[in-house]
Amino acid sequence: MDALPFPQAVPLPAASMRAAVVVGPCRTRLHRVGRPEPGPGQVRIRLEGCGVCASNVVPWEGPPWMRFPTDPGGLGHEGWGVIDAVGPEVSGLSPGDRVASLSQRSYAEYDIAEADAVVGLPPALDGRPFPGEPLGCAMNIFRRAGIEAGQTVAIVGIGFLGALLTQLAAGAGARVIAISRRAFSLEVARRMGAAETLALDDPAAVIEAVRGLTAGDLCPRVIEAVGKQGPLDLAGELTAVRGRLTIAGYHQDGPRQVNLQLWNWRGLDVVNAHERDPRRYAEGVRAAIDAVMAGRLDPDPLYTHVFPLDQLDQALAATRDRPDGFLKALVAP
Repeated sequence: MDALPFPQAVPLPAASMRAAVVVGPCRTRLHRVGRPEPGPGQVRIRLEGCGVCASNVVPWEGPPWMRFPTDPGGLGHEGWGVIDAVGPEVSGLSPGDRVASLSQRSYAEYDIAEADAVVGLPPALDGRPFPGEPLGCAMNIFRRAGIEAGQTVAIVGIGFLGALLTQLAAGAGARVIAISRRAFSLEVARRMGAAETLALDDPAAVIEAVRGLTAGDLCPRVIEAVGKQGPLDLAGELTAVRGRLTIAGYHQDGPRQVNLQLWNWRGLDVVNAHERDPRRYAEGVRAAIDAVMAGRLDPDPLYTHVFPLDQLDQALAATRDRPDGFLKALVAP
């Protein structure tokens, strides 16, 4: 699959910008607001685009705890673009530097970020989308999963994150069993290097198939990348005695129950591979840049849909509904 052409941002009048505001459940509007000014230790980024994260879907749908309207640009946290202004006390960054940003209001034409929350992009990546936050997450998850050459790794859930992890694990010499409910996702997993693919329609059949593929031993490494109860249950069942189960899915829609009897009996190491330290996020983004430059990671074919900023609702709906051929949406200002 070829990467989609990505439109470049167009400069705006000096004192204003367009930003998406979520005004109610499943409803966004574009507002023209004042362009923010960077404060001490901050930079302003003229955004080229922002990835749409699955974690945006629940707040966009309007659960009881959500409050509307959001801040302009709110929910967008996968932005990249070019620094166009720096605040006081910033060193090592200048206007014109192209960066991936770990800021939080990037469904807009401009965003403000702390200087230590941006990572410079090398010239070799010019013209290529680079949503640093999810790429950095993939690298951090891969590091914590402890995958080694020769291991069999089951990855439950082949969305954007699962596809990246498939590519990383296969590139490290592991045998990847990719498991997903969508035929399209399984085809993507094969292109990313999966040795085996299984349809997630009958969990019991998946368990038996994995037993057959592993001579009954199951998998020393399993990554759950869905964020739902059923796939988490399945991931535990697929993990071998003394194996490592890595939770990469974002479980935001309610409590989970786990089969602690199974986990305890098998002596599993369970890793919650979510980072909350901004420095760890930045380290992951830098690792992603290195992996892309070295050819170990190629996310471009996984950006399947590009929407203009005024179609953010459509982008979020596609992220929720996963139409055929969908993996990852980007929005362009």
